This record gives sequence, C-alpha cells and structure tokens, in this order.
Amino acid sequence: MFLEKYKLDGKVALITGGTRGIGLSIAHALGEAGAKLVLINRTDPFGGIEELKKANYEVSFYEGDLIDRSVPQKAIDHTLDKHGKVDILVNNAGVAQHGDTEEFNDDLLDKIMNLNVDAVFRMCRSAIPPMKKQGEGVILNIGSISGLVSNIPQPQTAYNASKAAVHMMTKSLASDYANQNIRVNAIAPGYVRTEMTNLPKENEHWYPTWNELTPMNRMAEPDEIASAALFLCSPASSYVTGEVLVVDGGYTSR
Repeated sequence: MFLEKYKLDGKVALITGGTRGIGLSIAHALGEAGAKLVLINRTDPFGGIEELKKANYEVSFYEGDLIDRSVPQKAIDHTLDKHGKVDILVNNAGVAQHGDTEEFNDDLLDKIMNLNVDAVFRMCRSAIPPMKKQGEGVILNIGSISGLVSNIPQPQTAYNASKAAVHMMTKSLASDYANQNIRVNAIAPGYVRTEMTNLPKENEHWYPTWNELTPMNRMAEPDEIASAALFLCSPASSYVTGEVLVVDGGYTSR
C-alpha cells in the first residue's frame, strides 16, 4: 500500500536545470518512479539527457535560457504539446554567487534574482493554468538553508535573499491554490556535493567550516535530496503543502 504512493506512472514531470547535479538526480528519482520527463536547460554539457535515456526513462530536452522572459511559457507549451499535461513542476535551476555586498555589482545582482526568483515565479505562473484545468498538480521549488540562516564563511547576501524569496513564494502559492488541488512545497538543502560546490582552490578552506558546522560532519550527495523530492512530488505527500523541507545534515539545528 505505502510503496504504491511513491509511484508516478503516467505523470509528466518538468524539471528546470535538470541536466546535472541535484536536478539530474531528481530526474532519475522521478523517472524511476515512472514519470515522463521534460528537462529545461540552456545546454547539456555533461550528457545528462543521454544518461537518463540509458536508464530507459522517457525523457525529452527543451533548450532555453530561463532568464529570457518568454522561455517559461514556451517550455510549458512544449510540454503540453508533447504530453498534453503538466503534472509536476520542479524549479531547480539556480545560480550561486558569492561576494561582499559593497562590491557586488548590479549585473551579478540581476543574474541571481533573474534566475533564482523571477524565473521561478514565471514557471509557476505558466504551470498553474494547465494544472487548474487538470484539477491537480504539484510544484516543488528548490530553496536552500541560505534562505533560512546566514551560513558562513562565504559572503552571499544576494543569494540568501533570493532563496528566502523562493521559500515565501512557495508558502504563498500553496495557500492560494490548495483549493485547486495544487500542492506547492520546497526543499531547503544544506551543502550538497555538486558542480556548484566544487570550489576553486582559493576557496577550498571553506570546506572544513561547512563540515564542522554540519552535525553529520559531511556534505550531502545529490540522491539524498532527490529522495526528499520524490516524496514531495508523489502521492505519499498528498496532505503536505506550503512546507519547506530542510535536508541539511542538521546544520540549522544548531
């Protein structure tokens, strides 16, 4: 009975930034559960699409830059044209940029806010009408512990603010559309071993601090985030909406 609740047979999942890191691992989890996958990214430099195809998942790729205001609606339309519906939207695409606030220029600020906040809003805005028409839907946003605490030692005020915005967007959407049977949740990962956390040599001294402040004394693997994503995207979490699920090895417990 309970294992059945994690199955996604016949569901269509649209994942932004799904060709590497956390997004790719989420694609594997949803694909293994039976979902048909549509991945959005500017490029696929690491061969994520081929990796998913080799795993025998039904997957297609929509090439687009989410900073382009027209791309979210085009991606939704592409998914509707191909599959006739959008059951699950995973807003995973994002960018992290460190830097002292007094030296943080507007181009960097725009880059973070355009992708981490504005593009997420537009994807949700475009996905909600077909979900309402279907009578159900699931949206999962990838936030961060950086939207909950000011983690150190890296200076990243803009990034922290962008992820806090994602968390509040999640709660607001959940409240607004619960009566339409659309569930909206977020995951706030701690430090995860991905390309994004592959630090340049001059910043490698951050790793000991990250691990020391994490009670489990290590970074997460992407599949540990994907397992939480599968729960929130599946009927197993049918009475969960408006939640920000923290997956951080205990970082925010201290």
